[in-house]
Amino acid sequence: MSDRVSFGYQEVDVSEKTEMVGEVFSKVAAKYDIMNDAMSGGMHRLWKDRFVRRVKPQSNEAILDMAGGTGDIAFRMVPSGAQITVSDINQDMLDVGIERAMDRGIDGLVWSRQNAEELTFSSRTFDAYTIVFGIRNVTHIDRALKEAHRVLKHGGRFYCMEFSTTEWPGFKEVYDLYSHKLMPKIGGLIAQDEDSYRYLAESIRRFPPMPKFEQMIRDAGFSRTKVEAIFGGAVAIHSGWKI
Repeated sequence: MSDRVSFGYQEVDVSEKTEMVGEVFSKVAAKYDIMNDAMSGGMHRLWKDRFVRRVKPQSNEAILDMAGGTGDIAFRMVPSGAQITVSDINQDMLDVGIERAMDRGIDGLVWSRQNAEELTFSSRTFDAYTIVFGIRNVTHIDRALKEAHRVLKHGGRFYCMEFSTTEWPGFKEVYDLYSHKLMPKIGGLIAQDEDSYRYLAESIRRFPPMPKFEQMIRDAGFSRTKVEAIFGGAVAIHSGWKI
C-alpha cells in the first residue's frame, strides 16, 4: 500500500498531493493577494513587514525566497540590495509575481520554478532562506527543511513564517469558526472558489504545533532555533542557523 499524507482533512497518496496542491494555487493565484487582505483584515502585510525585519537582508547577500511566487516577501527585501531568487513550485504563482514586478518597475530578481523538496541549486549557495505561508503545503516537510539546510552557506540563516495554533484563551474557538466557516465563504465571494480556501483552512489545522515544528527544524541540522508567536500564536516566525 502506498504512503498516505494529509491534504487538508483528507488522506491522499503521496504521489497525488503535490499535484493537488498545485491545482489549488493555480486556481487562486490571480486573487491570492486580494484574498490575503480579505482574510486577515490586511494584517498579513504587517506580519510580512515584521518577518523581513527579522531576516535583516543585507546588500550583496544571496537570499532564496521559497514559495514566494507572488513576490510579497521579495519586494520587501529589494531595498536592502540583496540578490534575491524567488522560487515556487507553481508557475502560475510565479507569473503573477513577475507581472507585479514589471508593474512596479522592479528589476534584478531571479525567478525560478523549484520543488522545495528537491532544489536544483548547489550546496552552500545562499546566505539566507525564507519561506512564508508555504511550508505547510509541502508534501514532505522534513525533506524541504533538509534542502534548506543544504543550500545555505555555513553561517546562513533560515526564516519561516507559518500559521500555527493560537494560545489565547477563548480565541481558538473563534478562530476555528472563522477559518472553517467564513474563510471558504469569502473565497467563494472573491475568488469564486470555496473548495481551495477550505483546503487552505484545513491545512493550517494539520500543520505541526510550534514546539514540534521547531524540533523538525533542529532535526534538519539547524542550531539556535527560535520561535516568535504573533497574534496569540495564530502565526509564528521560526528561525535557525546553519553553524
